[in-house]
Amino acid sequence: MYSFFALVSRLKNIDRWALMRNSDRENVQEHSHMVAVIAHALGLIRRDVFGKDCDPDRAAAAALFHDAPEIITGDMPTPVKYHDADMIGAYRRIEDAAVEKLVSSLPSELSGEYERLLRMPDEVSDLVHAADKTAAYIKCLEELKTGNGEFKSAAESTLEKLKALGMPEVDYFIENFIPAFSLTLDELGL
Repeated sequence: MYSFFALVSRLKNIDRWALMRNSDRENVQEHSHMVAVIAHALGLIRRDVFGKDCDPDRAAAAALFHDAPEIITGDMPTPVKYHDADMIGAYRRIEDAAVEKLVSSLPSELSGEYERLLRMPDEVSDLVHAADKTAAYIKCLEELKTGNGEFKSAAESTLEKLKALGMPEVDYFIENFIPAFSLTLDELGL
C-alpha cells in the first residue's frame, strides 16, 4: 500500500494566509491548482507569444506539486520562512526531508518522476515561482475587492516583486488578464 495520493489529497486541509484575516479562506490545494493554471499560461505565453522554447505542461505539473511538502511542514507564514538566512536554510532542510518522506510513499517505478516534480525541474522553476507570486497577487486583489484592507500592503509588495522579476510572460499576463479580476460576474460576460 502506498500513501502518496492520500497524503496529497490532504493539501485541502492546510489553510494559507494564516496570519491575516481572510474574507474567503484559501487552502493549499486550491492555491496549487491556481498556480498550475497560471504556470501553464505563462509557459504558453513564453512559447506562443514570445517564441521561446518551453513546455507549458511540464510547468503545470510542477506547479501542482510545488507546495506538496507542506503536507508535512504546514504552510509557514512568509515573514517567518524568509526571516533570515538561518531560517531559510533550516526551512529548506525541513522541506528536503518532507520531499524524501513523500517520495518514499510511492512505488519505485513512479518515485523518480515525482521526486523531480517535487524538487522543481530547473527548466520551469522560474515559471512556477512567478505563477506562485501571481496567484498570491490575485488572492490579494480578491480580498481587496471584498473590502478587506488587510491585504493592501501585501498586494502592493507582491506586485512590486512580480514587476521586478523582469519576465515578459508575467508582464503580458498582468496586462492582459489581471484587470478581469476586478470585474463582477456580470461584467465578465456570464
